[in-house]
This record gives sequence, C-alpha cells and structure tokens, in this order.
Amino acid sequence: MNPDTIEISSQSSQQERERGFYCDSTKSSWPVAERLQWLEGFGIRIDQHADELIKMIHAETGKSSWESFASEILPLRASIHWHLSNARRILASRRLSGRPWWLLGQRHQVLRLPAGRVAIIATWNYPVQLLGIQLVQSIVAGNITVVKPSENSPRTQGLLLRLAAEGLPDGILTRTPATRTAGEELLGSDSIDSTLPFDHIVFTGSTEVGRAIAKRAAESLTPTTLELSGCDSAIVFANADAKLAAKSLWQAVVLNAGQTCMAPRRIIVESPIYRQFLTHLAPQVAGAKSMRLISQTAARRMDACVRQAVSLGGHSLSGVVEYSNQANVRPTAIFDCPSTSELAMGNHFSPAVAVIRADDAAHALAIHKTFRKHLSVSVFASSQQARSLAADAHFIGEIRAGFVTFNDSLIPTAHPSTSIRGTGESGWGATRGEAGLLELTRSVTVSNTSRWIRMPTGEPDIKSQRILRAILGGLQRNRPT
Repeated sequence: MNPDTIEISSQSSQQERERGFYCDSTKSSWPVAERLQWLEGFGIRIDQHADELIKMIHAETGKSSWESFASEILPLRASIHWHLSNARRILASRRLSGRPWWLLGQRHQVLRLPAGRVAIIATWNYPVQLLGIQLVQSIVAGNITVVKPSENSPRTQGLLLRLAAEGLPDGILTRTPATRTAGEELLGSDSIDSTLPFDHIVFTGSTEVGRAIAKRAAESLTPTTLELSGCDSAIVFANADAKLAAKSLWQAVVLNAGQTCMAPRRIIVESPIYRQFLTHLAPQVAGAKSMRLISQTAARRMDACVRQAVSLGGHSLSGVVEYSNQANVRPTAIFDCPSTSELAMGNHFSPAVAVIRADDAAHALAIHKTFRKHLSVSVFASSQQARSLAADAHFIGEIRAGFVTFNDSLIPTAHPSTSIRGTGESGWGATRGEAGLLELTRSVTVSNTSRWIRMPTGEPDIKSQRILRAILGGLQRNRPT
C-alpha cells in the first residue's frame, strides 16, 4: 500500500466513499499468518522510527523524550510482541465440548471472524501507544480499519499510520483528515441516514463525546467500544505503607502532566494514617516542576477546580496555589478537600489531585462509590490485606472499576495481556489484551451433523419415547452429587 494514498477526503461523494473505506469486507479475509507477518514488520518499523516518533510526540504534546519512550514506544512494542505470541491461539476456531448424549452425531465449533469494518477515533494524550495498540488489534483480527486521527497530534499519528500502512493489502487501512469535523462526518449526519458504514466503532476520549457516539451508533445497533474518562480514586487504608503510597500515587498524578484517563483524581485516606501520608506527599508536591498541558483551556479548567476546592475549605499541600501561565501549570495537591468539589469529582484533565480524609475503611469505600466514573482504582494496604482483598470478589465488585491495582498505580496497566474495561460513565467494552482482541471479532457457532448418526427427524413412537425417558431418568439418578 502506498502510504501517501491512504487519506480520504471528508467531503467524498457516496461513490468515492464506497471506493475508500466503505470497501468490500471480504478484503479482510487474508490469512492470520500474513497478518502476523505484517505485525512483525510493523514492530521493526516502530523501532526504526522511534526517535522520530518521540520528537513528534514532544512537539505536539510536550511529553518528555524519556516519558515518550517509556509510556508510548515500550508499551506498543510489548503489545506487538504479545500479539505475535498469542493472537493465533486466541483467534483459532475451537471445538465445543459437553455435547449431551441425545445430540450424538453432531459436532459444534466456534469460529472467530473479523468484525468487518472498524472505525477508530483516536485520542491525543497517548498518540502512539493507544492508537498503535488499537490498530494492531483491529488489523490482526482481520478488519478493514478506518482511523480518524486526533487534531492535537496529526503529525505523530500520521507517521504511525504510514508505518502501519506498509505491507498491508489495498483497502485494509485508510484514514480521514485529522479534524474535528472529520470525526462527525465519519459517523454521518442524523438527518441523512441512520445506517452507519461500520460494524464496530472504537473511541477513546471524554464521556460527553462518548455519549454522542453511543447515541449515533444505537440508531443502527452498531457495537461500540468506549474507553472514556476515568476520574479515578485511590484508597489508602490505615495499615498501608504511607511513604510508598505517597510516592506511587504522586508519580501517577504527574505522569503525562496528569493527562491520563486512569490517573488518580482523588486520594481517599483513612484517618489514622492521614497526617503521615500528607507528610510523605508534601515533598513530592514541593519538588514538582511546571508542566505543559495540551491547551490553555485545559489549564484554565484546572485553575477553576483548584480555586473552587480552596474556596470550599481545601488547602494547598505546598502552602501556596500557583495558577497557570498559558498552558503551563504547577502540579497541585489539595488536602482536606471536600468530596463534593469539582476537583474531587475529577472534572479536569491535569496534574491536580484532591486528598480526602475518611473515618475508616467503610467510609473510604462509601466516598469512592459516590462517584460515577470507574475505569481503574488504586488500593494501598498491608501486604497481607492486599492479598486478601485481591481475592475477595465482593470487595472487587464494590470497587466497580475495570482495573484494580494493589500497592501500585498505573504502571501495572502496561502489561500487554491486561484489558481495560470501564463501568458507569467510564464507558463499556474492552480494549487491549485478549478481551480487546476478541472485541473486534464476531463469533460464529457452526454445527455439523453426521449423515448416519442423528436424531430422528420426526416424533418417535410411544415405545421409543418411553425408552428415551427411562434412559434420561437413569442418567439423572446416577449423576454425582
């Protein structure tokens, strides 16, 4: 595929669109072995162009070179390696066991077929990692894939798409312009046609936009994967290592200048360890350097949330509140922060966190459950309690998050076999890992009945019915208890 020809105009006519990303889904029926061969080449090209990608990431988002390498290139390469090792097994057909005796002569199997046409509406905060893994999963699953790059990272994602396009059959990968209107036009207008040209839509971004996409897709019952805002909690129990919790959580707060969906927006700390936790967190906050956000609008939003939290009785852990200079902000922690504040609710995308005191563990969990966005939760406790809680299905269910980390934050989510699945206002559907790959396929159950051994096509005579019922009764009586 010529990478210079993969962009399609958002103003294309219906005929042109049919020749573009509305192509025949049978084009996706290329063998898994060839998909994996492409994937291996894609990984090599990522390695070869890593420095160029890192420079573009820094230019467009302000992310440092090391952070770009560690949070973008490394996770993508790990995911590529994981898919090379596991995709063939995951996508293979499997025979169903457990056939009842009265279906003698039948064989059942489940096939995994491509979903068909998949639209990926990309995000900017991890322009290589997130889009890269979604591309890998869609293409390895065998889909025709259309990408709408983010308007905030067009050069980075443009290069990533050109690297991905090499070695692909014609029509497998196309992209729209990296504009906001292109995303709207990709899904069509409500007044024109209720039928979407896609079999699955993948979106990473805000809850508000996710709702609009879900509403549009619902008209044609098009499945969606929506990884939306996290605004996540961290819970620090009284027997936790306060120093470890403070350092780990602050690292998660400031990673990527706080522009991470799974970053903690509030830290709920049990009262007995509250002051000790603040003592360890304070030097982390004091030593934080100014960071660049994606826009002045994001910086002003952080300022507004911090101002409101202070006006409601919260206090800056550094002793001062430094407001933004254009898009540059100073990471901030507000302690004694009211749980009803905008800061505690996580209505920002920046390196600011609310620290909330809880009377006990039950109170901490109750505070957490008042919030409706649950993508991931970090829990800090003693090693023994952490092991116990990790195995407690009731506790994990009460947390409601799609990913729970114990005695760490964010870093474990980089494991390539893990999947992310939001609940509530954090969206639905899985991305990454086995569940994410299967999400972009459709399962088909196929049965094959023997010509010679099969159930009668008509109703058996009375004698045969009695024999069959007697056999069934005997089997039930002899079943192990």
